[in-house]
Amino acid sequence: MDCYACQEEERFAALPPRENIVSDEHWRVVHAFDSALRGWLVLLPRRHVTSVAGLTDREAATLGTWQVRLSRALREETGCQKTYVMQFAEKDGFAHVHFHVVPRLADLPAEHRGPAVFHYARRPLSEQLSEVDRDEVALALRAALARRPVAADRPHPPGGRRMS
Repeated sequence: MDCYACQEEERFAALPPRENIVSDEHWRVVHAFDSALRGWLVLLPRRHVTSVAGLTDREAATLGTWQVRLSRALREETGCQKTYVMQFAEKDGFAHVHFHVVPRLADLPAEHRGPAVFHYARRPLSEQLSEVDRDEVALALRAALARRPVAADRPHPPGGRRMS
């Protein structure tokens, strides 16, 4: 099989923290392996799918929740101002649908903001975060996510304020 995500899923029980920060029956969260940016996460379906349109209704129903939870955990752990969420799945061996959830730090140079944040991906080995660093980030994010479990939302009235 030439799908990196599926190869890693086959060894699910033995994955290090950086390859399984957190997961549920549909999704697994990993730290990008070739990034020079601390906290560059990848959200992967647990089964092979190559198009967003191919997601099941149950996978799709939890996708947004995962993206928001990961963004909040990244804000807590990195102090980022916002996160970028991107999906392309075009590179050979990486056609498996995956979503990049990337912290946009306050000091990120303007020339590397927006789509130019990919400057930090596919970096030379000497610039990439080490496995130890990625495991450290993974464990911190795992703890942050555990502190804020998914809870049922209460309805929001018009104007955005929560009802008591």
